[in-house]
Amino acid sequence: MKFRLIKTGYCDAFEHHAIRGGKRKKIQFPATVGLLEHPEKGYVLFDTGYSQRFFEETRRFPNKVYALITKVYLTEGEDLKSQLEQSGIDPNSIKHVVISHFHGDHVCGLKDFPNAQFYCSRMAVEELNNVSDFLAVSKGILKGLFPADFEDRLEYIEDLNPINEPLFEATYDLFGDGSIELIKLHGHGCGQYGMRFMADGQRYFLAADGYWLRKSLQENILPHPIVKLFFSSWKDYKQNLKKLHEYYKANPDVIMLSTHCNETVNEQLMRQEG
Repeated sequence: MKFRLIKTGYCDAFEHHAIRGGKRKKIQFPATVGLLEHPEKGYVLFDTGYSQRFFEETRRFPNKVYALITKVYLTEGEDLKSQLEQSGIDPNSIKHVVISHFHGDHVCGLKDFPNAQFYCSRMAVEELNNVSDFLAVSKGILKGLFPADFEDRLEYIEDLNPINEPLFEATYDLFGDGSIELIKLHGHGCGQYGMRFMADGQRYFLAADGYWLRKSLQENILPHPIVKLFFSSWKDYKQNLKKLHEYYKANPDVIMLSTHCNETVNEQLMRQEG
């Protein structure tokens, strides 16, 4: 397989919220997307990042609260659809989109891929269907970002082929060929999953929001407790951060990428350019 990381804008956050002991300053949280090219299945996306729909969906209350809390920066042509087209990839040719979780910065581009099969957690869909519009915002969910036929094109990750994984709670084989593994990383968002694969001779682990900053992964340092207000399960998050830390220590050859770590994102982008 081939792999490319794509940055689709960013939001800002306080470093001391992202990691305990951090500085009281604003840092960039890039919104990234994984683009894989499978030799038989074609293009596979891991999330879809920010798009102009974020601004459209947050113009009115209660969604406006999301935009007031999270300042988003996205330049023209920086959304995923535009970047794919600039690379000669037709968005209509994308047949597979894995959604790590339903927060706005991960699903803004879903409507740009009308021919894609979606893969996500059953838990996340149940929350989406049952939560009110008002409470959805407090959970980082903007319901208008989901296509009208979303559930018609959906396959639950939990219905895929399970893999015996000694460290993480549950792992599933996306295509049944061992090429892409989806790993349960609940805690930050309801039903969150990460993705593990080998591409271009290199092993990768896309951890979504399983951690935010490299130092958190390296030293198993939690965010500030204030973020518990927006997490689906603080207990699950702590357990999975510990597991990710253990995996990192045991697998130094694996490139681990969280969605929002500016340091590792920039390293990967430079690696791709080189």
